[in-house]
Amino acid sequence: MKLLIDSHSAYAYTGGKTFDPERPCVVFVHGALHDHSVWTLLARWFAHHGCSVLALDLPGHGRSEGQALPSIEALGAWLWRVLDGAGASQATLLGHSMGSLIALAAAAQAPQRCQQLVMVGTAYPMKVSEALLNTAREQPLKAIDMVNVFSHSRMASKPSYPGPGSWLQGGNRQLMRRMQTGYTHGNLFEHDFKVCDGYAGGLDAAARVHCPVRFILGAHDQMTQARQARALAQALNAQVSLLPCGHALMTEVPELLLATLREVIPTGVPSAASVHASTQ
Repeated sequence: MKLLIDSHSAYAYTGGKTFDPERPCVVFVHGALHDHSVWTLLARWFAHHGCSVLALDLPGHGRSEGQALPSIEALGAWLWRVLDGAGASQATLLGHSMGSLIALAAAAQAPQRCQQLVMVGTAYPMKVSEALLNTAREQPLKAIDMVNVFSHSRMASKPSYPGPGSWLQGGNRQLMRRMQTGYTHGNLFEHDFKVCDGYAGGLDAAARVHCPVRFILGAHDQMTQARQARALAQALNAQVSLLPCGHALMTEVPELLLATLREVIPTGVPSAASVHASTQ
């Protein structure tokens, strides 16, 4: 699905179903140097179980045109312009890593429109070491390799997503390289990391969020360690789920992440228990 936002084409994957703004809407927001493809398993499940899904490509990433936006706050505002373009008045916002901060900022900007906030692999503040920022600026492909190692808790996960025989680290590395080399407005890796590092509005944003909040974190995450999310979780009165994986939750523990999200996000499909009750 493509929408014209700020004079640029914005892409959203809808999970193989036509987007219907009358159904419960779930918005998936990817992290640094990623695109919508990290969400395909989860997006397809919710799209085929009564929800309308928008798995976004952020500006300058994947199939969305234009330059990458300069701040978390600007990206949060852009998210609502996408929702306006799609005709959705409210949504559950779900983001991973950098995307979790974008979802938080968006939830604070329009609290009446955010039904639930789910922050996956998050931390606040999401600081980036000076050494990694320097490497991202001077040797971005080397920095990608570093981050790729830090993002996974093990060399291989089996069976896993998208299936047996898949090389999780190789797939993630190739995705990040494709985002970096495909961006024509500068160094996208350095940009995304600076956006995360520079975000200082998390606690102020938390004070304006009124919807239920769930954190889903990796117990072995080296990029955004679980302990770094405690203060923000307390400020948001968030429930916290800790899964046995690293930062790459969507590929390391896909079935467990989906099961957790199914507990959190209501769908348009009634449960077996409710169907049974209605026939009594």
